[in-house]
Amino acid sequence: MNANFLQTPIEYLKGVGPNRANLLKSELGIHTFQDLLNLFPNRYLDRTQFYKIGQLQRTNAEVQITGKITHFKTVEQKRGKRLVATFRDDTGVMELVWFRGQKWIREQLKLNVPYVIFGKTNFYNGTFSMPHPEMELQKDHEKSLRSAMQAVYPSTEKLANSGVTNRVINTLMQELFMASKNRFSETLSESIRNSLKLLSKSEALFNIHFPTSQEKLARSQYRLKFEELFYIQLQLIRKNLVHKAKIKGYPFKEIGKNFNTFYTKHLPFELTNAQKRVVKEIRNDLGSNAQMNRLLQGDVGSGKTIVALLSILIALDNGFQACLMAPTEILSVQHYNGLVELCKPLNTSIKLLTGSTKASERRKIHESLQNGSLDVLIGTHALLEDKVKFSNLGLAIIDEQHRFGVAQRSKLWHKNEYPPHVLVMTATPIPRTLAMSVYGDLDISVIDELPPGRKDINTVHRFDANRLKVFRFIRDEISKGRQVYMVYPLIQESEALDYKDLMDGYESVVREFPQPEYQISILHGKMKPADKEFEMDRFVRGETQIMVATTVIEVGVNVPNASVMIIESAERFGLSQLHQLRGRVGRGAEQSFCILMTSHKLSADAKTRLETMTRTSDGFEIAEVDLKLRGPGDIMGTQQSGVLNLRIADIIKDSEILKIARSYAIQVLKDDPVLRKPENKTIQNTFAQLTKYKNIWNYIS
Repeated sequence: MNANFLQTPIEYLKGVGPNRANLLKSELGIHTFQDLLNLFPNRYLDRTQFYKIGQLQRTNAEVQITGKITHFKTVEQKRGKRLVATFRDDTGVMELVWFRGQKWIREQLKLNVPYVIFGKTNFYNGTFSMPHPEMELQKDHEKSLRSAMQAVYPSTEKLANSGVTNRVINTLMQELFMASKNRFSETLSESIRNSLKLLSKSEALFNIHFPTSQEKLARSQYRLKFEELFYIQLQLIRKNLVHKAKIKGYPFKEIGKNFNTFYTKHLPFELTNAQKRVVKEIRNDLGSNAQMNRLLQGDVGSGKTIVALLSILIALDNGFQACLMAPTEILSVQHYNGLVELCKPLNTSIKLLTGSTKASERRKIHESLQNGSLDVLIGTHALLEDKVKFSNLGLAIIDEQHRFGVAQRSKLWHKNEYPPHVLVMTATPIPRTLAMSVYGDLDISVIDELPPGRKDINTVHRFDANRLKVFRFIRDEISKGRQVYMVYPLIQESEALDYKDLMDGYESVVREFPQPEYQISILHGKMKPADKEFEMDRFVRGETQIMVATTVIEVGVNVPNASVMIIESAERFGLSQLHQLRGRVGRGAEQSFCILMTSHKLSADAKTRLETMTRTSDGFEIAEVDLKLRGPGDIMGTQQSGVLNLRIADIIKDSEILKIARSYAIQVLKDDPVLRKPENKTIQNTFAQLTKYKNIWNYIS
């Protein structure tokens, strides 16, 4: 079927017309024959079975019956009238009831002629009835395309009220298939279809709308899901290959003095095998002629910072500068302090640039960046300002990248003749299926083991009623010289929610832990940066034993002596946030604890989150549960969830199909990067259409 036929405006399909066309466009986004073809059913009704009136049960189920109408009557009721027909077969009698459209129905329906009826049954006063049944003459039913498994399509209230029922959409679909003679262009190569034993495109489309059996329906769904995911993967992987071919990077051929001296003499601990593997992947990227574009995932505390530093040292060995950008001032200060400490023996010049850097210091930084005397610049969004110009930026590292938009990241690219190598780091484990779909164009490295000697954090769930016991436990830990975080979800009480506000919490903690014996810090988003800095600093230096905070401390704060994390109203936090907060403790040699405090009122999702937290500390497992609870859009945020506007596949339920689709896409492009070979002509044509129409399903047929 040629593509032009499918681009025909929907108003030209028999049975549509201008009014229906407007409704279909506004309610379901159906503008063309193509869009209608790709309106896939939500579910199916099994129309294989016919019941006898004598077999009906009082279950209010949807049933299908063959019989005849023997007579009609109109019954007066409180408001208006109802039309009642007597319907019988050879086993009994039931009633069909209409509350609206009676005059029209009365004129349409014939007496004593065999009909097939379908609908929900009610039982009242010893008689079964069926309100507003779907009805079809038996002879038409036997001729129609409508199959044993009846498709139920997405709909809206407005469509239903305007008479565009499921039955109408079904009829329009039949019209479309008759007009096209069910001939649709193939979109996958013969070798892929044979290898996976896939149905042809035409057969899959026919059976998704008019399934002839459960088995055919399952095979059609598989074929169409595979296809959708295959083309998304093909697009992402090709983007990565084109990126590597077109976007030249500076080849860092030298592994020199900085790297070798640090690695052999000053490495504070033996690298884990995972860290060694990732450093090797990064070295390979930096040594090639293409720009590195790598995502580094590692759970809280897995040692991403040391990998980042080793990458920076390779850049310096090759005569380039490096920068590290973090989303918050607290985090950038921490990166700065950590790197300055690690680089003490190396004679490396490192500076920090944030919103609160004084003007005189800024001028010095700008100057030393441009004359090349500054090696490494660490900071927040301040690095993106136009005034910040490097003499030769070779490596940009972005921490917690989901907090930066694409436009912000590209600003870093334009600070040089060639774009710098890019390493994106995140401590939010991204489930593999999501990473393949959203970051499929980045190379991905994973640090999947924690440094040796790290003790598992002991995580428990306690109700508010146990608060006194929890306070007693805190006193014991403080008496051993440890420090404690107490995190609250809100800063000002919302009337609708009975959650303890941070200030209330702070006051009750001060009452329980009075001065001068105890010192308490407080930290929240409304404080001035200098005040935050001061409070944080007191806690880091051990002058205060308890830090009462909102989620400001979620990312990156490192206090090895803090061994207890108490999360108040834990039911209000998402899973990944709970996991991030827990990662603030367990950074020293002592056993650490995370206590999740909640009220007794818990939703099913909250129970799942709490159970997951107490059961496992594996960030990737937690991310998988989170994905199932929240769905991909929520996890990715709005900028990237657009990638996942899938028509038929579901990234969570169909993760196995996704893996297979990705492996086939890799195979095809490895063998034929520009899709020139005759056996890939179908894929090349489909791909060309895809880039033309942008929307993947606009061309897949």
